[in-house]
Amino acid sequence: MANNEESRGLKSLFDWFANRRKSGSTSLERQEREIADGLWHKCPKCGVLSYAKDLRANQMVCVECGHHNRVDSDERIRQLIDQNTWRPMDEHLRPTDPLQFRDRKLYSDRLREMQEKIGLIDAVKTGLGQINGLPIALGVMDFRFMGGSMGSVVGEKLTRMIEQATQRCYPVVIVCTSGGARMQEGMLSLMQMAKISAALQRHQEARLLYIPILTNPTTGGVTASFAMLGDIIIAEPKATIGFAGRRVIEQTLREKLPDDFQTAEDLLKHGFVDDIVSRTQLKSTLAQLIALHQPLPTTPPMLLWESMSLSSTVVE
Repeated sequence: MANNEESRGLKSLFDWFANRRKSGSTSLERQEREIADGLWHKCPKCGVLSYAKDLRANQMVCVECGHHNRVDSDERIRQLIDQNTWRPMDEHLRPTDPLQFRDRKLYSDRLREMQEKIGLIDAVKTGLGQINGLPIALGVMDFRFMGGSMGSVVGEKLTRMIEQATQRCYPVVIVCTSGGARMQEGMLSLMQMAKISAALQRHQEARLLYIPILTNPTTGGVTASFAMLGDIIIAEPKATIGFAGRRVIEQTLREKLPDDFQTAEDLLKHGFVDDIVSRTQLKSTLAQLIALHQPLPTTPPMLLWESMSLSSTVVE
């Protein structure tokens, strides 16, 4: 009899713990739903919860640890371009499937799914705008669209933007984030490296400014071409920047790479990057650099004797 009572007591005790565990899991699920509804953001690095509006006001940079959260192309344009000055370019250009490429699915189907899911036509947005009143041509890559891979449309839009900037004597700024060339377009993708680089060479010959901004990640063919051709190369803190992947390099060299390999800080130490600028200071830094590198006026300056004679005329 006593054993039955004890067993019932143990059973009820187990039930109590089980019910408590279930209620605890329910509260955790409720908490996760509350965090995920867009009001709060959990930093992937330090775990601190931030109010989404405050985080966005701080350019999506964690106020606790300084972690730079990835932002999309629309948010990047809002952060850099003065309000009501953005004029997009070549929005009608659409990617095609010239090779009829297929991996696990058709490339044409993959493109359509990306366009419907993200709302972008391809992995870059280009246009003209102003930074603190100074005109620029801006290209912003978007990692959400097939890893920011460089296809024919990406290369064509960037090339047209650079040529327009050269014609207007505007500086060029490209925000880079990419996994490299788009394998589904084969050689057509690799050709974009040369095409963009040629346009940048003509821009440089016109003595005009080009600033690439390397964000996390910037790799592959983008790093091997226009990302490293800038007059002044800026990187965001802790950004991954490189050509081949870390594992490929380790297998090729057969040695362990340092922990900070292919980071912005490591590239700055070895001279591949000119400066590392926090996103919160990026717009003001760009404005200063553009103001310092404005092209000289085309009208000849007034000579000293002309100014003297003008002054004497005023006195008379």
